[in-house]
Amino acid sequence: MGEHGAICRLGVFYDGSFFSYAQHYYYHERQLGWLRFPELHHFLEKFIGLREQGFASYKVVYAAWYQGLFTTKDATFDQLKRDRNMYHDLMHAGVEPKYLPMSQKQGEKGVDVALAVDALQIGLDQKIDVAVLVTGDGDFVPLVRALNKQGVRVLAAYFAFEKKGGGKSFINERLLAAANYGVDIDALGSSKEHKQDFATLFRKA
Repeated sequence: MGEHGAICRLGVFYDGSFFSYAQHYYYHERQLGWLRFPELHHFLEKFIGLREQGFASYKVVYAAWYQGLFTTKDATFDQLKRDRNMYHDLMHAGVEPKYLPMSQKQGEKGVDVALAVDALQIGLDQKIDVAVLVTGDGDFVPLVRALNKQGVRVLAAYFAFEKKGGGKSFINERLLAAANYGVDIDALGSSKEHKQDFATLFRKA
């Protein structure tokens, strides 16, 4: 419970590859539009506001994006264009881009560690009350437990869906069990309570 007049501070930590997979699914396969950061943050504030009592307001005060990034030598022209567009989306939304080097042979290395170190440091510094982990990766279970020890609650925000081609997005059950709260963003679309919230998350082409 928060002090009278206090702000509940949310920190949002994006597993970039996980989010991008969902973003392209909604845009290309579902044709709903482009999944937007500001609208998602607004929903997260509203979601936490119904669960964390006693605060005067609820605000995302920190957000960061973690993903591997190809060099110009290894990336295609289309990839470079997508990366630049994403960078602009992040900047406009106030999400801090934190890219790590990536190679064609090894793929992403150290991204999960970078996210965990950052989230834990911010939690230790008592800069947030709730950490929102946008991921489905079970490797983050120790991070959730460490944040809880510091009094930081954790919301696991994830996308659970299966693509027509057979690929799927899901959350590890251990991560969902460890988190204080969980929300399947995809399930909002079929919920009477949140159907309109889901629709507002997308910008039409």
